Amino acid sequence: MTWHGTRRLGGALLALTAASGLLLTGCGGGADGGSRASDTAYDHGGDGSAPLPAPDRGRGSGGQYDGERHEDEQDSREVAPDPDYLSTFALDVDTASYGYARRTLDEGRLPDPSTVRPEEFVNSFRQDYDRPGGDGFTVTVDGARTDEEDWSLVRVGLATRPAEPSGDRPPAALTFVIDISGSMAEPGRLDLARESLATMTDRLRDDDSVAIVTFSDEAETVLPMTRLGGNRGEIHDAVDSLEPTDSTNLGAGVETGYETAVEGLREGATNRVVLVSDALANTGETDADAILERIADSRREHGITLFGVGVGSDYGDALMERLADKGDGHTVYVSDEEDAREVFCEHLPRHIELTARDAKAQVSFDPETVAEFRLVGYDNRRVADEDFRDDRVDGGEVGPGHTVTALYAVRTRAGAEGHLATATVRWLDPGSRTPHEETGDLETDGLADSVWNAHRGLTVTATAAYFADALRSFDHRHSDLPGAPGLGELSEHAGLLAARTEDQDIRELAEAIRTADRLG
Repeated sequence: MTWHGTRRLGGALLALTAASGLLLTGCGGGADGGSRASDTAYDHGGDGSAPLPAPDRGRGSGGQYDGERHEDEQDSREVAPDPDYLSTFALDVDTASYGYARRTLDEGRLPDPSTVRPEEFVNSFRQDYDRPGGDGFTVTVDGARTDEEDWSLVRVGLATRPAEPSGDRPPAALTFVIDISGSMAEPGRLDLARESLATMTDRLRDDDSVAIVTFSDEAETVLPMTRLGGNRGEIHDAVDSLEPTDSTNLGAGVETGYETAVEGLREGATNRVVLVSDALANTGETDADAILERIADSRREHGITLFGVGVGSDYGDALMERLADKGDGHTVYVSDEEDAREVFCEHLPRHIELTARDAKAQVSFDPETVAEFRLVGYDNRRVADEDFRDDRVDGGEVGPGHTVTALYAVRTRAGAEGHLATATVRWLDPGSRTPHEETGDLETDGLADSVWNAHRGLTVTATAAYFADALRSFDHRHSDLPGAPGLGELSEHAGLLAARTEDQDIRELAEAIRTADRLG
């Protein structure tokens, strides 16, 4: 096996970068048996006065995050300079990459390796981390040994409080920006959106508001911001009128969507733009940075976040992800009625509010026990280590009922015992913007003997990460993760895990791995 892209602690050798970002999916509660989580939260004033357990030895995470991948920017499989003991990233819970990969496999094709983002595979599965009693996060750190000598997988899990019942949340002001271009005529695109929006309209509260903007070659506000109470018939009529037309001027749709959201802005409500598209922009502005620069003031001054819902067998994955990252939002992918119902009718109404803004995590590895490490995925969510407590540097927006998981490959020093890592999450209160922090630790004796016999959640995380690694490795024929089994062996592990847990999501993961093994 060839192992690339590590960060060595100590000598001037290989180094690896870090990163991450934002919202949605991953509901669940309860204790995680393999974890060591701190019960203490710290409030800081943003002046960087509270030290982390290990010193900052350099800018190993590659410079200030601007949400952009540049041509000369290395991904997590490449060598990076200036080894240090820290890894810093903005939180992210996007899941679109995994959903799109499953859709592609179902159609008998392997996904393009460039669309496979391991963190989105990992974050697609529910975790049972402990939950905090109020806003903010709990921090769970656990890990297990791999089949490769001295290498372990270390998991950092962050969880927010459970989502409140729908009646207890703030009202929502949702502006739906719907792609009605010709490509949306394919079954499973606009028809799915219409049906889902109609069902969601019946489930939202009377004090929620909805606006609808459509775009093809031009953008049009079909329905201004309208309260649900007494107006559901009008909203249903607007949804039913959606029909596919011409080309895809996504830039005009986003710009008009934000203008409509600002015009209908509600104080005390959660204001959000929900973009439903295959993101195959072919008219007008097609660059994510340029599109979102036009509505920068709306995003910054009014705090309007962007939720991207991807559809279609041909899908502009990169553009949708960039829009969500730059728009302080997140993305999901829906391939069928069940996915759409879950996103529009379950997740979105329940997870409308935010509990944390500009959330970042920093993991400090102990040089006495750790020889080298790398973060799995999060290639475009990196933050400079020294910017962790600079609250002017963008982080991720996270709501209630969510979990964020980051996985590290870690090589421990032979025979070393004791402290292995400390993970710290920092976030701003959504209302007051007061900064808070929470930490969790892991000792070497907290590592389970094998990832395949570890706590259920850790084994699921490892399986998803190994699967993503295998799909990304088809183009260069080597594994990127220590202890990686072949797809055939991984399929066996996933099948046993699915049988043991009787979990539908894990059964679907096992089936996707079997399909990839057959196609590969």
